Amino acid sequence: MKRNLKVVVLIAGLAACTMWAGTTHAQGQTQAPIPAQSATQGQAAAALGAGTESGIGIFQQKCMGCHGNPNVPQAPAPSAVRQMSPERIYDALTNGVMKPQGASLSEEQRQMLAVFLSGRPLGSAKEGDAKDMPNQCASNPPLADPSASPAWNGWGVNMADTRFESAAAAGLSPDQVPNLKLKWAFGFPTGLSAYGEPAIASGRVFVGSDIGYVYSLNADTGCVYWSYEAEGAVRSAVTVAPVEGHGNTKYAAYFGDAHANVYAVDAQNGQQLWKVKVDDHFVARITAAPKVYDGRVYVPVSSSEEFSSASLDYPCCTGRGSVVALDANTGAQVWKTYVVSTPEPTRKNSKGVQQYGPSGGSIWNSPTIDVKRHVIYVGTGDSQSVPVPDTIDALLALDMDTGKIRWSYEATANDAFMGGCNGKSRTDNCPPVNGPDQDIGNSPILKDLPDGKSVVIFGTKNGRAIALDPDHNGAVVWLKQVVDVPKGMEHSFMANLNGIVWGGAADDQNVYYGLQSGGVVALNLETGDRVWFTKFPEPSHARVSNSCAASAIPGVVFVAGSDGKLHALSASDGHILWEYDTARPFETVNKVPAKGGAINSIGPAIVNGMLFMGSGYAVTGSNSGNVLLAFSPQ
Repeated sequence: MKRNLKVVVLIAGLAACTMWAGTTHAQGQTQAPIPAQSATQGQAAAALGAGTESGIGIFQQKCMGCHGNPNVPQAPAPSAVRQMSPERIYDALTNGVMKPQGASLSEEQRQMLAVFLSGRPLGSAKEGDAKDMPNQCASNPPLADPSASPAWNGWGVNMADTRFESAAAAGLSPDQVPNLKLKWAFGFPTGLSAYGEPAIASGRVFVGSDIGYVYSLNADTGCVYWSYEAEGAVRSAVTVAPVEGHGNTKYAAYFGDAHANVYAVDAQNGQQLWKVKVDDHFVARITAAPKVYDGRVYVPVSSSEEFSSASLDYPCCTGRGSVVALDANTGAQVWKTYVVSTPEPTRKNSKGVQQYGPSGGSIWNSPTIDVKRHVIYVGTGDSQSVPVPDTIDALLALDMDTGKIRWSYEATANDAFMGGCNGKSRTDNCPPVNGPDQDIGNSPILKDLPDGKSVVIFGTKNGRAIALDPDHNGAVVWLKQVVDVPKGMEHSFMANLNGIVWGGAADDQNVYYGLQSGGVVALNLETGDRVWFTKFPEPSHARVSNSCAASAIPGVVFVAGSDGKLHALSASDGHILWEYDTARPFETVNKVPAKGGAINSIGPAIVNGMLFMGSGYAVTGSNSGNVLLAFSPQ
């Protein structure tokens, strides 16, 4: 997708601050070669796996003395730079007008910076288009009604985000699970992190990628129907739902990207219906799946600010999490609710750069829809600055019509956290006390109990599972500590990061959570009491995390880990029924070199006798991958 940017020329005399030019290389110079990003180059992929999180720190430290500095109005704003392609940014740093600044960076840092600012890997725009793939489907028959056949549509299967597929829809029994075999694999060209959960509707797989492409594949064979190129990486799951007012188009695929754009494209052919930017902050992004219900799209908004904002050149912090309601047919905004109030100037740091607060409250989870009470539930993230309002690290219940907060429950108080604010790297941009980093990243699970009452269940990073009463303003029904903290580590930072991160699954008896400290726990829905706990063997030299979202079918719970292993466990007692190591190379139907790696966020999607899983989450680690796997019993 082409982007029209003004050509900006820096006036003489700003020797210390060169700017991004409208062209990518100086006259008379040849463009620097872009380093290849083949998926088989494990070392290069591993180095860039944490591109987003590392890239923002590099940008703030090396670039924001000019970009975003009101005293240097000639330098393009960070939001303008973020619209450039990764190749353009990399070339400017390597062989163009930013070469003096780029010379102070390592090759790895230049690549990380290009990945962060553009929101996609180098080379992705050229190589990701499905029209150049050898496995194109022979035909594209009319899309069937997604509600008329089994589906795993969006993030959590249903509006209640139970991540539980019924026996009829799953088409997979506990007896068949041990016979699961790989049926096909699809590689994301130049991809570094397979972090988009596949959605399955109308016999098709819809999946986003870190390379900025969304694909529609045949669920049975993996042949590709179409691709759509978004402006940034697409981490959110895709939701397919009816749409009106677009000619013969009946169903749209809805998703968000790394630049806080939300899209509706024709689910039949991938043609864009509408695109809306829901937040103008330069590091705002959509990381979780929008929910579509009754003609509206409910969008969670998060931010990259918390990863590294300690640079004294950075005016910390103004990013805010929010939920945005859009008209599903047009993309028009209906309402927007921020987690915190408008940031106000608080003080100036030791370099004289203005600081702000409150900030933060990213929403990393897909909203849960309570149809009966007409409420949306979301978990919120930590703050980056003080003061810290009580909507931080909280569960919010929002009115579906107005977005007004009906009630909230604060799980962790005073959590002002920022990456890079420990030890020698700490600056006076940092919170006075760096918090325990207790974002609620998992979607709340809404369940009806046998006695007719309901509970909303979620987990925290420090290992608490909490059930709230939605009919009594979020009163606590039960609260259980499900992770044992080792003796002597009660007050350590890592003790706060052993628990529940990306989510669980619930049947009619239990809720199941994979744990960051490793293993899976089953809790009784009514009491929260532990039913069983299963710990997987792990190497002596590394800790394996099972913090990705769990998924379930009758009798079976599925969970994966940072070692790339996918497990199926008995729901009754937790014994292992099946496991598969995805951290290896694969031959793919689209002939893209691909391998699996860590699985740290998304969970399996199970429907029509098949299981679908992306492998290679490398946002904060080195075990990268770029493959989508499809299994069936054989």
